[in-house]
Parts: sequence; structure tokens; C-alpha cells
Amino acid sequence: MKKPLIMITNDDGIKSPGLLAAAKAAEPYGDLLVVAPNRQQTGMARAFPRTEETGRIEKVEMCLGTRKHTAYAVHGSPALAVAHGVVELSERKPDLCISGINYGENLGTTITCSGTLGAAFEANSYGIPGIAVSMAMEYGKYRSEEFDEVDWEPAKMILRKFIEDVLVQGMPEKTDIWNINVPADLKGPIAYRITTQSKQNNYYFVKPEKRELDKPYRLKSVQYVDMKSLEKDSDIYTVYVENKISVTPLSLDMSVHMAVAK
Repeated sequence: MKKPLIMITNDDGIKSPGLLAAAKAAEPYGDLLVVAPNRQQTGMARAFPRTEETGRIEKVEMCLGTRKHTAYAVHGSPALAVAHGVVELSERKPDLCISGINYGENLGTTITCSGTLGAAFEANSYGIPGIAVSMAMEYGKYRSEEFDEVDWEPAKMILRKFIEDVLVQGMPEKTDIWNINVPADLKGPIAYRITTQSKQNNYYFVKPEKRELDKPYRLKSVQYVDMKSLEKDSDIYTVYVENKISVTPLSLDMSVHMAVAK
């Protein structure tokens, strides 16, 4: 009997320690297909940008303990890395896609910008269930390729639980992806809540004081949450206020299901 095939991907790039942490967490549960962007791709969502190098794939050696594993670095977005993994790098359809472990949380409406979630949604478009897992950390370190040292154990522990659940029980009805967010300074027992997605952003772009419009410019952002209107059952509240792990069920079906008069 074949072991489950688990695809591991991310948006931080093939060199991210978070990708290695996810692979180590998943290794006991099946065969691994590690395929990720060749460089940092934060904020790419499910985009498919094209360059002269798009689609070039390099083999990379990844060390999982004492064993070496061949991973694939794709020149392209997280979603494109997943597409290449599914349609040309695997001889069979993966049973599960894990995207992460991401540097920085993916909460609220900002998940629509997330390359971590974009990769999971791309996998789900092929009928592959997904787990997106992210680690909260100091704001401003999300886009760096100078990866800080992080204690991945809390994220790996909760990831293992949901890998087991998905492979044994499948996904709950109407759920395509588990979006897991782990607080930065998790203390005590590993506690999690099933949450809703907040309708707030957890960061906002700010107007520049002065700049020349015909010159390139990257809008700066600040982290901000309106605590008065923050939903108490939400992912943002659970991570920022309760300091607990948030697990949000997401669906690729973005329809609003409502009664339609005939």
C-alpha cells in the first residue's frame, strides 16, 4: 500500500527554515514532494506573473535529519510552484498540500494577499485538501530573506495534529483548507480555537508624506487593528488577544449562499 503523498510548499522560498520545519513535521506521515518558489514571494496571492525565467526548475538538496531529500525550486509564484508540482513533478495526485510554515501571520482579510494561502488554494483547485500554517512575528520581517531563528515546535505540533486528522478523517464538510496561525510568544500548553476569518485587515497602507509620482515607490504599511469592532470569535482576536492558536476553516467556494426569489 502506497503512503500518502504530501506536497510541501510556501511563499518565503526554498531556503526558508519554515519550509524545512514543515517537511520535518510531515515526513512521518507519508512521501514528500517539496516544491517551492526559488526566492521570496510574499504577497503574491494566487498570481501567475511571467518573466523570462518563469517555469525554470532547479533540484535542491534538503536534509531531513540524517536523510537527504530532493526538493524543487521553481522560478515563479507560490501558486505556479504548486501547479508545476501537480502537473509535471508528481506521478500521482498529492493527498495533501501543506503551505508554510510562514514567517508572519495570515489573518483577516489579508489572507487574500497571501502567497501562503494562494498556494493552498491553487492545490485545492486540483481537488487537493490544504493546510496553511503561519507563525506570527515582529511586523516588518515578513518579506526578508535573512531568516530569523524561530522556535518552530508549537507550529509543528499543531501541524502534526491536523495532518493526522486530514489523512485519517478527511476534511469537514464544506472545508477545503485549514488556515492555522500560531502566536509569536506562545506560553504553556498548546491550545487552539476554531475561528472565523475577521473582516478586518491586520495592516494598512499609509499615504506617503512626499514623493515624486513618476518615480518607483513601494507603499509602506503599518500594523493596526480596531479593537472595539474586532469579532471575538475571529482569527485576529484569538492570536492577538487570547494568545492562542487560531484554526480557521476556509473554502474555495466564495459564493454567498442566499435565498433567491423565483
